[in-house]
Amino acid sequence: MSTIKKVVLAYSGGLDTSVILKWIKKTYNCEVITVTCDLGQEEELDGLEEKALTTGATKAYIDDLREEFAKDFIFPMLRAGAIYEGRYLLGTSIARPLIAKRLVDVARAEGAQAVAHGATGKGNDQVRFELTTGVLAPDLRTIAPWREWDFASRTDLLNFAKDNGIPVPSDKKGSDHSMDRNLMHLSFEGGELEDPWNEPSADTYLLTVPVEKAPDVADVVTIDFEHGDPVAIDGEKLSPAALIKKLNTLGGKHGVGRIDMVENRFVGMKSRGVYETPGCTILHIARRDLEGICLDREVMHLRDSLIPRYAEMVYNGFWYAPERKALQAMIDQAQERVTGTVRVKLYKGQAYPLGRKSPNSLYNPKLATFEKDEVYNQADATGFIRLVGLRLRGLGQ
Repeated sequence: MSTIKKVVLAYSGGLDTSVILKWIKKTYNCEVITVTCDLGQEEELDGLEEKALTTGATKAYIDDLREEFAKDFIFPMLRAGAIYEGRYLLGTSIARPLIAKRLVDVARAEGAQAVAHGATGKGNDQVRFELTTGVLAPDLRTIAPWREWDFASRTDLLNFAKDNGIPVPSDKKGSDHSMDRNLMHLSFEGGELEDPWNEPSADTYLLTVPVEKAPDVADVVTIDFEHGDPVAIDGEKLSPAALIKKLNTLGGKHGVGRIDMVENRFVGMKSRGVYETPGCTILHIARRDLEGICLDREVMHLRDSLIPRYAEMVYNGFWYAPERKALQAMIDQAQERVTGTVRVKLYKGQAYPLGRKSPNSLYNPKLATFEKDEVYNQADATGFIRLVGLRLRGLGQ
């Protein structure tokens, strides 16, 4: 411990990281610098700098990383069509490598010997943070208090906070949930959700309206894509972060993007999570639809076969691993063709593609028509079927 003079802490301002800040100072007798990454938490960031300094931090960074998050993390993952276990769009998972990267940057700039996080020993985040730190700065030590201290409950943390003069937010609606919010999504765990039979309480969702309360009139939006990335809504060019935020509002209005699932954590246990991902759900559906006219069949099928593997890499914390980078290069090369426009209807919890067009379209109406054509000889199908069925006919002999 004596070799650690300065620690950079990933700080959210909640009970856990506030207690961690004070605990590290007392336990390691060192300086603590906090880093809060603005990834789109909105009002959750209010007053954090003052709180960190009051709690004992010698310096408090609050960095606006929303555009970097959208452009360099969310968009590449969307280009890959990544969905974990067929449902989860990885909103929490994709934020962790950026936060860890920023911790390393600040640690280097401040001459720190260690970084610290508030992830528990049961979760995925500890792995994501530490795998990223390991590849970017293997010389830095990581302090993970939940794996070191004797606290075992929220009550223990509250008592420590009281004894050490740490202000604790008063109980509020929905406080039983563990929440994580960023530009891409909002997640909920804990509370009544720990019983997978329980329906989420009414106060669980914040970004999306219940489908029963969604408008009876649909909204139709057009989304322009260039090389697999969205660039405009209804013809208006927007930055990556602004575009996602606008679709979050539109999708939330119609209840789009709610997921309630039991997933398999990397550490081995099953966990129930509720997610709201309105904007990126719309983007995922629209981009996938555009691929239908832009991508070669075999390229699409090859990429699709790799989606579960890519999603596992992101979920498990291997964003900076060479295998993810190699797979991304193949995906991005294929996405060069995915340029065009998709028209989408938002209605009662769903996003429905209504039409798509692209200068790179491989769709040939002369081939696809059910009417008379002059470019396709239907008799050619006889030989094709005989050849592809040769093996099966052999089995039947």
